[in-house]
Amino acid sequence: MEQVVIIGNGIAGITAARHIRKNSNAAITVISSETPHFFSRTALMYVYMGHMTFEHTKPYEDWFWEKNRIGLVQDHVKQIDTEKKQLFLDQSAPISFDKLIIATGSKPSFHQWPGQELKGVQGLYHKRDLDLLEANAPNAQVCKRAVVVGGGLIGIELAEMLHSRHIPVTFLVREAHFWEGVLPTKNAKLLNDHILSHGIDLRLNTELKEIIGGDQGKVKAVLTSNNELIECQLVGITTGVQPNIDFIKNTPIALDKGILVNKYLETNIAGVYAIGDCAQQTEVTGLRRPIEAVWYTGRMMGETLAQTICGNKTAYKPGHWFNSAKFFEVEYQTYGWVNTDKRKQEHEQHFHWQHPHEPIAITVAYHKETNQLLGVNVFGIRLRHAVLDAWLSQHKSLDYCLAHWADALFDPEFSNSHQKDLLNHYNTVFQKALKPVKKSWTRIFNPFSAKK
Repeated sequence: MEQVVIIGNGIAGITAARHIRKNSNAAITVISSETPHFFSRTALMYVYMGHMTFEHTKPYEDWFWEKNRIGLVQDHVKQIDTEKKQLFLDQSAPISFDKLIIATGSKPSFHQWPGQELKGVQGLYHKRDLDLLEANAPNAQVCKRAVVVGGGLIGIELAEMLHSRHIPVTFLVREAHFWEGVLPTKNAKLLNDHILSHGIDLRLNTELKEIIGGDQGKVKAVLTSNNELIECQLVGITTGVQPNIDFIKNTPIALDKGILVNKYLETNIAGVYAIGDCAQQTEVTGLRRPIEAVWYTGRMMGETLAQTICGNKTAYKPGHWFNSAKFFEVEYQTYGWVNTDKRKQEHEQHFHWQHPHEPIAITVAYHKETNQLLGVNVFGIRLRHAVLDAWLSQHKSLDYCLAHWADALFDPEFSNSHQKDLLNHYNTVFQKALKPVKKSWTRIFNPFSAKK
């Protein structure tokens, strides 16, 4: 019987295991040094915030794995022998494989700041990070102030988590705006204001210089790039992640920043594959990045590779870029490409509308010559993935998308689409009469007419 071994029990590895089991009788073993069972990593913040227990983050009951003949080993892989096809573990006996899937995910990136080894300095990625946070910052009496370093999604999640327990948070962001490396300036400014409105002490253009210790090796304060001393009992390092591949560096498996794979997710070693955050594509799709540390791409890679493992060789085709996040109560979605002001190509133009009083905004990127839709960012409005994906595939124009905006709304019956203000702004910006979109007026304001 063919032996398929998967290192890592995150979304990529477990999706591969499930789909291999659906399509074959191969022996499947999943090795993880983190937790015995798969859990939803993106839900960890809600455990700390009291919205659910850790048990609620497990999509499958503990009996699921034995019933589906998926073996689980909780141990750490210390060495891979690709020639003999064996894995050597810290505590368990060596495990042989016919096919090996590496799905070890990411690890937090620390930048060697003085004092980062102190107690109370941590990232937010693993289950053990959640346990550390419970110990270091259980309440505002133990943790009188926390400092979060890094202006990305994990940083805002950690700030919201601490804020939910009434712990004052100082948020250090080295750029002029939060998430400036991802969003156009107008979108980033919206998030600046929204973060500040929740009482977070947002410090822009500010970097961490040093972490200062106090009694018993614990954090006492941080020193910023502005030479300001901020007393705190917790320092959250959220300056990004990197592929978790240290244990592979002494093997023949080809590496760069991640494990190099082709479009079939194959490494340079026959029978060895890599998926998820640790995989680096050598043949990227369009403008997508070689490494994408995103939940849904890990799931897609797992499904794709399972087909190849089971005899139906399938290339990984992620399609149009999309993603979603939440900044406190404001939902964010992006489809296609809406580049930052600095990264915009010459042909890329942006149409932007923002609510005058609420954190609600729409930014549409389009080609200035052809008017073709390139991408959409929305804040406070939820869109239908299938509709946006179709518009991008069909190269719809900006005019068309705004005239048929109701088709894209996730819940047009009960939500305020702000379409009238959006179209008035569009006509004003482009100095157009209402006539070009008037023929679609009924379709825009009556969601039921879109299906007629």
